Amino acid sequence: MSVLKVRNLSKNFGGINAVTDVSLDIEAGEIIGLIGPNGAGKTTFFNLLTGIYTPSSGEIAYNLNHKVTTKDLKPHKITHYGISRTFQNIRLFQNMSVMDNVLIGFHNGLKYGVASALFRLPSYFKSEKDTYEEASQLLDRFNLLDKKDELAKNLPYGDQRRLEIARALAAKPKLLLLDEPAAGMNPKETKELTELIHWIREAFELTIILIEHDMSLVMNICERIFVFDYGNLVANGTPNEIQQNEKVIKAYLGEEAAKC
Repeated sequence: MSVLKVRNLSKNFGGINAVTDVSLDIEAGEIIGLIGPNGAGKTTFFNLLTGIYTPSSGEIAYNLNHKVTTKDLKPHKITHYGISRTFQNIRLFQNMSVMDNVLIGFHNGLKYGVASALFRLPSYFKSEKDTYEEASQLLDRFNLLDKKDELAKNLPYGDQRRLEIARALAAKPKLLLLDEPAAGMNPKETKELTELIHWIREAFELTIILIEHDMSLVMNICERIFVFDYGNLVANGTPNEIQQNEKVIKAYLGEEAAKC
């Protein structure tokens, strides 16, 4: 079953084509890699998928619990459709605790209204207690429970990345978008991240799309890879197919390398 269908998607900024006529389908349970040189349009594509940018043309459809298009999709409503993301630059609430960062991720699933919160009705306390327990379980699965009271800014870099992913999972998505999750990581942290992504897919029954420049991570973890260059989708296939694709070699190494 397809969880994402993109048809003829384009985004222009003042005459500059950041994404041009991209079409693709993503199947449930896949781990997909988006690769390409800097400025190829990968993050713009993510921003289109999550409603941060409005397409100049084309359509995005999510076949999860709801079928929606970008005309209906707004960034603040994205989690309602089973979609969560992380960012290239970590966007935690740095001066809030680890626990509070994860609790914020649950906000769309809270089961009480304004009146319950104002008047401290039983439904308010029950929902708050259940949410705290769920957040604790999530932090425990990410080996962060013992740091729940620390400020996010005081965590080591690798733990901050894991916390950002944990917060994204608090929204209980079916489609998780990871924007350069290995950025700034050392080889040991990258290896741990590779294992973590595999575990996340199985434990949470997710479809994952990641943008990444670390080719060892991409080739080891992704079942299919889509290659962007100058806003165009120039190739897609398995890791082996991508490694031998002349268009991909040209995009990364230049035309002469593709002829060798």
